[in-house]
Amino acid sequence: MPDYQEMYLHLMRETEKAIRTLTEAQQACEELYLRDDGPALRLFPGGDTPQDETTHD
Repeated sequence: MPDYQEMYLHLMRETEKAIRTLTEAQQACEELYLRDDGPALRLFPGGDTPQDETTHD
């Protein structure tokens, strides 16, 4: 007869390892993203934010 408790515990341990691996991968990607300077922002002259053309005040 199968040892259901051992099967369950094995499944839970392996599931926990998988979750830990995915969490570490996500954190590593977030660190890479935060370290990247990204594209330079260019500001164009113009003043205020543009108004929606369909709105007439």
